[in-house]
Amino acid sequence: MLIEVGKVVEGKVSGITGFGAFIQLPEGKTGLVHISEVAVEYVKNIRDYLKENQVVKVKILSVDGNGKISLSIKKAVENNTPKANKPSSRPVDVDWSKKDRAGSLSFEDKLSKFKQDSDERMSDLKRNMESKRGGGYRKSVNIY
Repeated sequence: MLIEVGKVVEGKVSGITGFGAFIQLPEGKTGLVHISEVAVEYVKNIRDYLKENQVVKVKILSVDGNGKISLSIKKAVENNTPKANKPSSRPVDVDWSKKDRAGSLSFEDKLSKFKQDSDERMSDLKRNMESKRGGGYRKSVNIY
């Protein structure tokens, strides 16, 4: 069996490291599944997902000049799932004809409202920080 990029094959987990898993492919070749290619979600500990001698389906991502084979489990699984279960990559349609939440205010009015809200939030934040620091009453000292 020829190793071709893009092909999905079965292999056996022959070793597990902190950065990935080595997979024994047909014809005795070995490839590496990087920890980022094990599952769609974040993988902190690869041993939570794979065990030694486990048979897994992998997609061949690349074969470099030295014969190193990069593999992916998550892309092999993505290829086998029906398209109905996949989330759409199409952007959400936006109805631009609807008026925004601020109504039909001009740009200057919206900017003024934003500035006012921002100033109020900043003053609340400063007041809160002063109370946590024990501020508020400060004795002034004049040096001549």
